[in-house]
Amino acid sequence: MTNAIQPNQKSSITDVAGIKVGHFTDTRRPTGCTVILCEDGATGGVDVRGSAPGTRETDLLNPKNLVQQVHAVVLSGGSAFGLETATGVVRWLEERGIGYDVGVAKVPIVPAAILFDLGVGDAKIRPDAEAGYKACKAATTNAPAEGNVGAGAGATVGKMFGGKRAMKGGIGTASIKLPGLTVGAIVAVNAVGDVIDPSTGKLIAGARTPDGKKLQGTMAGILRGENLPPMLGGTNTTIGLVATDAKLDKAQAQKVAEMAQDGLARTINPAHTMFDGDTIFAVATGKTTSTNPANVTLIGALAAEAMSQAVVRAIRAARGIQVSPGQNLPSAADLG
Repeated sequence: MTNAIQPNQKSSITDVAGIKVGHFTDTRRPTGCTVILCEDGATGGVDVRGSAPGTRETDLLNPKNLVQQVHAVVLSGGSAFGLETATGVVRWLEERGIGYDVGVAKVPIVPAAILFDLGVGDAKIRPDAEAGYKACKAATTNAPAEGNVGAGAGATVGKMFGGKRAMKGGIGTASIKLPGLTVGAIVAVNAVGDVIDPSTGKLIAGARTPDGKKLQGTMAGILRGENLPPMLGGTNTTIGLVATDAKLDKAQAQKVAEMAQDGLARTINPAHTMFDGDTIFAVATGKTTSTNPANVTLIGALAAEAMSQAVVRAIRAARGIQVSPGQNLPSAADLG
């Protein structure tokens, strides 16, 4: 099956000046990672809402802490093993003299977050430092591929009633442009919950009926009293990043990350659960040509909208895969 919908004329996070995106996809399982490069440095923030996060360098993004800028952010599959991808990104940046200058060296600042995709294929295959390095080599300002690539390669959704009734998730991106301001989002959708298109209010992916032939919906099943099987915490997670060309400080970037989480709440039901580690980063490159002060409320509202659009695009770009002989994970396109 086709692994991804290739870039088109629609918007993407790379519309934000100073942002590059690169994917590494390991088709053997599948799994992968996605790097968002800010080579000139960008003010960073983060908001963690899920109760089973897997992250790196998020404490550094607290506004009260010293370092002000990040040089890349990594989104990866592979559960906690996937945090190793950031090591490869650090190496790639160091080779190019990019990092926080401590006198004796320049130390690249690379936060990261992971999602759990070990249930798809061979769990021994997961993204590593070399995968992160290759994602950097692939990074460009072109609109990135969406669907079954990078951190979205092994993503799934609708798992509240078990993996056999789940569907394929993926990675998506979007941006919104106003005069003097651009806000973009990229997200790998691997939620325990279902995905809804807020423009129509319709369920587009999630838990299927027991025969697997059509969408049932998680909340519909719960409200009917259907029993939920046991589930391990942390075996899901939606991770993403919003970016703007506005000039923000760390506290403002953190607020934008908080508001961007509303994009997940609009599109995923339930979201931010005990079984998810939902994490959203925010970066501000400061490359706008506008001289107006940043309107954080406006930027945050646009970030939530861009994130919402990116979630829907991730699901619509995804393609079904075979998990094992006789077990397929269909996509939204497969169920029409």
